[in-house]
Amino acid sequence: MSGPDTHVPDASAPDVSAPDAGAAAGPGGRRPTGRDVARLAGVSQATVSLVFSGRDAGHRVSDATRERIRDAARTLGYRPQAAGRQLRLGRSGMILLAVPNLLGPFFGRVLTGVHEEAGRRGLAVVVSSGWDGDTLADAAATGRFDGLLLCSPDDSQLGDLPADTPAVYLDADPARYPDRPTVELDVAGGMRAAVAHLAALGHRRIGHLRSTLSAYTFRMRQAAFESAAAELEVLEVGVPLNEGAPAAREVAYGLLARADRPQAVICDDDVVASGLYQAAAELGLRIPGDVSVIGIDNIPVAEQLAPPLTTVDLPGEALGRTGVTALAALLQGRPAPAAAPLATTLVVRSSTAPAT
Repeated sequence: MSGPDTHVPDASAPDVSAPDAGAAAGPGGRRPTGRDVARLAGVSQATVSLVFSGRDAGHRVSDATRERIRDAARTLGYRPQAAGRQLRLGRSGMILLAVPNLLGPFFGRVLTGVHEEAGRRGLAVVVSSGWDGDTLADAAATGRFDGLLLCSPDDSQLGDLPADTPAVYLDADPARYPDRPTVELDVAGGMRAAVAHLAALGHRRIGHLRSTLSAYTFRMRQAAFESAAAELEVLEVGVPLNEGAPAAREVAYGLLARADRPQAVICDDDVVASGLYQAAAELGLRIPGDVSVIGIDNIPVAEQLAPPLTTVDLPGEALGRTGVTALAALLQGRPAPAAAPLATTLVVRSSTAPAT
């Protein structure tokens, strides 16, 4: 895959973007070239080069023209040759997406968005977890990656990167690295909506299965919960999120077995909520008849639980796409576009009901 070019192509320059070995034959039986794409799309060769070099963002090439060029390329079976351009630019054409846990379903949503936008810009994606500040700095120093995307880091994973490393933080504290672009999720707004939903249903004793991870995203959830539930009776228990549903089941069992068990429980993610479902079943409790449940993330399992889980949708795909857009700007030597926190939405399903 190719990284974005740093030079505006010259329409009179020879076409250096030959197709790969798997491309279909062009006119006369030869392999299709960028000139063939330009002719079919009705644009200049320079415009084709702009699109396939990743420098088509903004006003220089319209969305309609970009799609017409890509449609023409698909019709002809044309793909730009990455290796020559990458050597010429001194780039690898790869970006690194660093996530805390490769098995976390939410990060699958983020990766989907990253792949979509990176593919559109001719970038390949490598995914890693289990990293810390030192290993990231080492990865940046090797030059194997054109840029880094750091998603939902906990405090142990933060460190100083080389100043010249293009990097964008996703779902992270914008105050920690004010000189780096950060794309936030409105997790606080989502938590407030969850508490307000339960309060509107008449629940006055609410449990919270909160993450024990020291990450900005969970600190925001905690602060929002405490503020929104200030007038309610609260029962909170910490959950080690990285240990999955079995650990959540054990903690939830203890919470639900109490004589003063909560009428409703908010879980810091949907995997924890699935563990609570297991605990409730073992205790003979009905959801939502005996306890209402809300999760956070809106991963695919949320709809598959019985009953389907009310949850806060965190737009992971949009987070990934927005992050790549910001990183692409840095790779082109431009400031990353400002991005407001991405909106979250409470998705009401059958796991919540009026208090009895």
